Amino acid sequence: MTERTQMLKKINEISFAVNDLTLYLDTHPTDSAALNAFSKFSKERTNLLNQYAEQFEPLTSDCICPDTNNRSSSNTAYPGQRHFTWIDGPLPWEGGM
Repeated sequence: MTERTQMLKKINEISFAVNDLTLYLDTHPTDSAALNAFSKFSKERTNLLNQYAEQFEPLTSDCICPDTNNRSSSNTAYPGQRHFTWIDGPLPWEGGM
């Protein structure tokens, strides 16, 4: 399994936990254990998304940063150039894992 695939797997796992906790907290908004877990997993998800964007390409529009994304210059038509990195790929939903 490539590093890219491993990171995507971890992002998916953490995202599932965040989504699941979001649903739970909709009906239990004061559950302190769930709130703590939500905060922890949300921060971890954000960090993973930012790391992934730096190494490969952004998965969400909040992670687009023309100055730091895709430092490895993989999967881009613009290696070494400042550019709108959303167009770098291949994207996971296009079979690019």
